[in-house]
Amino acid sequence: MSNRQRIVAATLVMSIATSISRVSGLIRDMVVARFFGASVTTDAFFMAFTIPNLLRRFFAEGSLTAAFVPVFSEVFHRRGEEEAQQLANRCATLLLMVMFVVVLLGLFCSPWIVKAIGYGFGQTEGKLELTHQLNLIMFPYIALVSLLALLTGILNVRGHFFLPSLSPLLLNLAMIFGALSLGQLFQRPVFGLALGVLLGGILQLLLQFPVLLRYRIRLRPDFRFFQDSQLKKMTLLMLPGIAGVAIYQINVVVSRLLASFLPDGSVSYLYYGQRLFEFPQGVFVVSLAQAVLPMMSRQIADDDHEGMQQSLDFSLTLIALLTLPAMVGLMLCAKPIFSLFFLGGEFGLSDMDNSALALICFAPGLLFVGYSRIAAQTFYALKDTRTPVVVSFWTLLVNLGAGIVLMQWLGFMGLALALTIASLFNAIALLNLLWRKLDLTMARQLLTQSVRIVFACLPMALLVYLLLGMGEWNSPGSTAVKALILAGAVGSGIVVFVGSCLLLKIDEIQQLLRMITNKFRRDKSSVKHL
Repeated sequence: MSNRQRIVAATLVMSIATSISRVSGLIRDMVVARFFGASVTTDAFFMAFTIPNLLRRFFAEGSLTAAFVPVFSEVFHRRGEEEAQQLANRCATLLLMVMFVVVLLGLFCSPWIVKAIGYGFGQTEGKLELTHQLNLIMFPYIALVSLLALLTGILNVRGHFFLPSLSPLLLNLAMIFGALSLGQLFQRPVFGLALGVLLGGILQLLLQFPVLLRYRIRLRPDFRFFQDSQLKKMTLLMLPGIAGVAIYQINVVVSRLLASFLPDGSVSYLYYGQRLFEFPQGVFVVSLAQAVLPMMSRQIADDDHEGMQQSLDFSLTLIALLTLPAMVGLMLCAKPIFSLFFLGGEFGLSDMDNSALALICFAPGLLFVGYSRIAAQTFYALKDTRTPVVVSFWTLLVNLGAGIVLMQWLGFMGLALALTIASLFNAIALLNLLWRKLDLTMARQLLTQSVRIVFACLPMALLVYLLLGMGEWNSPGSTAVKALILAGAVGSGIVVFVGSCLLLKIDEIQQLLRMITNKFRRDKSSVKHL
């Protein structure tokens, strides 16, 4: 199997698993919206959930993964399974010790942390106190999900992607259970939702252990991490990575801090819009970026720089192929999606309209986030975590400045647009520096392919717009009719887009279709032989 096929295969596996998780996440958000709407309660919950999510990105999915995967991949492929197991034991031991301290500090400092990121909540009586109480319940989630990120990195290097990508499904199911069942135990049902977050973290972690045992990976305490040269190398890579991820996540915190000064519900509108924005981002962008990092790390470990550059070229084109039609689809389908899945109960017409507007403002950033993730993963594979830090710092300033200016006229929509502008800046800066670092000449080819993909999106956009015009999206109910119209518009749009790509001779769509067809044939053949 070629490197391109490996990237596509790993991306497909993770995309399927992530799609399942994202659908369950959509159901989770539907439950939250129907039960709590866009209100003081949801503002407090989403702000409190920001804190463990922020630290999760600091220590787990961002800096830890970026530092761990290249080093662990090098040890595993060059020194063997035994030394890789030893490194995993020491990393897990050190991580648990650090997380224990972080959780204790987080619980103790919770009142000040909550006030720092949600200062504007003080304008509404009881809103800051509710946010603090919810944060106390959910904060230990950071320790669980950090260890999960370590296990995910180990399994990805071993070539297993499915279950780690599926793990968010358990978090979503646990939160749904918390909202529907545990909430009945409290005077304020939102506390049940918060307990669901903690339960989900435990279930996510437990899901990985059967696979670890299958690969004969048995984590044990090992306190000899101070004398491990590979762990020291990883720590040196991780420290600037923490700073880079911190700055990126501060963008989200800054947006929510500014939103706390806007009318009640603004934080919730941004959250609901961003959640739907993250659906294709998780399915396509995160899956592809996660597949690319182990591949590039292995190519660099083997001194295959030409192969690494080909993987980068292919990944960037694939990102454009997947995100451009998704971006157009999100903008056209924003209101129909919220009408079908969210409208009703405590979630009213104004909530639907405002959340849809937030999604429309977020949507153009999908392509830029994709380019940024691939470029950042390439720097990490090259063991360069400093460059993304520098770029992220300037991105923060762009987001802050644009947010302060735009919110004056556009409110929460201005904050969503500011993040999109910041994502554009981040992508341009990272790609420019990457091309200089590697002396690449693929910019013209990437631009040509992107223009072709844009042209392929045009007939799709026209067809989807006309079909959606047949629906009545301002009224609750008529679920079957709305679902039929939306599914027909999306399905027809995909068919027209794929057909347009084939007519325009976009090679990547043909490779993608061949991989899917071959996978289907293999699965069908396996079933016949059972």
